[in-house]
Amino acid sequence: MINGMKFNKSKCQILHLGRGNAGHNYKLGEEWLESSSAEQGLGVLADSRLSTSQQCALAAKRANPILGCIKHSITSWPKERTILMYSVLARPHLEYCVQFWAPPFKKDVKVLEGIQGRAAKLVKGLEGKCYEECLRTLGLSSLEKRRLKGDLMALSSFLRRGSGEGGADLISLGSSDRMHGNGSKLCQGRFTLALRKHFFTERVVKHWNRLPREVVDGPSLSVFKRHLDNALNNMLQLLVSPELVRQLD
Repeated sequence: MINGMKFNKSKCQILHLGRGNAGHNYKLGEEWLESSSAEQGLGVLADSRLSTSQQCALAAKRANPILGCIKHSITSWPKERTILMYSVLARPHLEYCVQFWAPPFKKDVKVLEGIQGRAAKLVKGLEGKCYEECLRTLGLSSLEKRRLKGDLMALSSFLRRGSGEGGADLISLGSSDRMHGNGSKLCQGRFTLALRKHFFTERVVKHWNRLPREVVDGPSLSVFKRHLDNALNNMLQLLVSPELVRQLD
């Protein structure tokens, strides 16, 4: 059997994953392929350690100039229009495919929250306010809280589709009858690499297991979303730590 697919060899590179990787060289046909320290797939940048810190910096780099354009375009816009412009033009860059590349470190969280803080202070009268007060005045949630909500909604949608979908073995339901709280608790996986705790299938487990039964057992995704809003308000006023909030101000 002959593979007739043609590759653009100039765009093919090798990403050696893991610290102990021997870094072997490879050929595509008769040409040697170059190594790369980071590669982008579907718009998401990951390095050889599968860290997405570079993606966080890239997202901020894309959103920052847009904030600059908004700032120079407005003079006396009402706050609703300013926030609408940020939500439509800048925030999508900070949240694109974020279930895959959620920021792994506090410094990355700070970079992303800093963009939203800058956007909030475009509103007249909020220039000297602290980040938390800006969010409260504008009715915004921190990006970290929005990511958590998105994670839980994605997980709920995944579980509702059932085991017939691909990747059903990525999430394991608890089997103990003595579990407290909701009746659909998940099993936390075991791993040796600390980086894995930032993967979607691991980081979402502890938050899901803390949800009350009435949220998890919602008959539809829309009902789950409505109950989730109330649950998150009770669980988290602001996910960003006080130290981080002070750094953003």
